[in-house]
Amino acid sequence: MREVVLSLPFTGLWLARNSPARRVPSHGTDLMGSRYAIDFVGVDERGRSAGHRDWRTVLATEPADRYFGFGRPILAPADGIVVAARDGEPDHAGRRSQLALVPYVLGQAGRLRQGVRAIAGNHVVIELRGSGVFVALVHLRAGSLRVAVGTPVTAGDRLADCGNSGNSTQPHVHLQVMDSAELSVARGVPMAFRHFRERPRGADRFLIRQSGVPGEGAIVAPLPAADVNH
Repeated sequence: MREVVLSLPFTGLWLARNSPARRVPSHGTDLMGSRYAIDFVGVDERGRSAGHRDWRTVLATEPADRYFGFGRPILAPADGIVVAARDGEPDHAGRRSQLALVPYVLGQAGRLRQGVRAIAGNHVVIELRGSGVFVALVHLRAGSLRVAVGTPVTAGDRLADCGNSGNSTQPHVHLQVMDSAELSVARGVPMAFRHFRERPRGADRFLIRQSGVPGEGAIVAPLPAADVNH
């Protein structure tokens, strides 16, 4: 299937994780339409996901609002209509500590058995106008959804805030394109993004990309309108 081209669903700087530019399936599985999915973690100019470190960073969990991405606006990546929306799932504490990750990993099988609610957490699914495919944005902040089923959206409209609900170890937004609105049976569809700046891992300068998929570990930001097609 031909790739679907989207806008990045945010402003500011974000770190690309589990990119399909590195491998497919990007998350190591085809389950729940995630074959070509990508994660974006909010960061600062230094590429940090959080500015504060203390004993909790090394030994325990941390409050979700310690992370730069938590609460940042998440935007519609294309025109369409909302066909699924879930809110009310709790935001979890963040986990940068390897010790704190152990019980989380051990609980993975249980979350899979619970299904979409436990994996996606708060999420929005949009049927893209004129394409017959669907885009899901998941792990959204509890209580932040601004849309409901039936809401028409235009690219750039605010949908919700970045959160840490569902199967998530730190605040981020997970985005994927699918052939069905039902995450439990969907198959992934290839995607790319338009008009963004990308600083590849290890580089000190941003490249301008008119279309493509961010590389693993790259820091990205949408292009200002004045730089589009230049």
